[in-house]
Amino acid sequence: MFNNLELVSRLVMVAVLGSVIGFERERLSWAAGLRTHMLVCVGSALIMIVSAFGFEDVLKGDHVVLDPSRIAAQVVSGIGFLGAGSILLRGEIVRGLTTAASLWLVAAIGLAVGGGLYTASIASTIIILIILAGLKPLERRFITVRQRRELTMLVDRGALTFHGLHEVLGPGSVRVKQFVVQQSDDSPDLDEVQVVLSRASTQEYLAICDRLRRLDMVREFREENDA
Repeated sequence: MFNNLELVSRLVMVAVLGSVIGFERERLSWAAGLRTHMLVCVGSALIMIVSAFGFEDVLKGDHVVLDPSRIAAQVVSGIGFLGAGSILLRGEIVRGLTTAASLWLVAAIGLAVGGGLYTASIASTIIILIILAGLKPLERRFITVRQRRELTMLVDRGALTFHGLHEVLGPGSVRVKQFVVQQSDDSPDLDEVQVVLSRASTQEYLAICDRLRRLDMVREFREENDA
């Protein structure tokens, strides 16, 4: 069994590592932020320490065999309830999967520090931070932009508002990234409406186009895909 100084050092270290990942989530205003990630990380480390070193007195007895990995294994499955709490369903969009994964990973970091695997835990923290913060701009630049779709409609003057568009599209309205209305240059009785969709699958895109085309107020409908 290691001394008390090393015990405290492990818990402090794991709190710092958890805070690094938690701060990135807190920056984006997710429910599972700084404190949640720190608590999960410290708790996992403490469980691992108890699992590995908390039963040394019992092991001194004859014919006593304990598996220290069993308690740690329960952390991996038990952390799922926190991850599930961070996942939100908004219409047809599922959000929070990345935060749920980060909670699961900080639990793994806690177990690693509790088991004394300092290099692995530090390296994992750096890699996770790069994935969460460093790859986001690249994802937006090369993936999200390719999933951008733009629609242009000529509608009766004042007939279509942003609120009205959400009512027409229903759950599909969560894909609307931009909504611009301006008077048509060709006719003062018509508005030119530009709708930009983000991350819409082909099926969702076709369904949205079909709903908008069916509106009585629509006089002309054009698709302009940026993909």
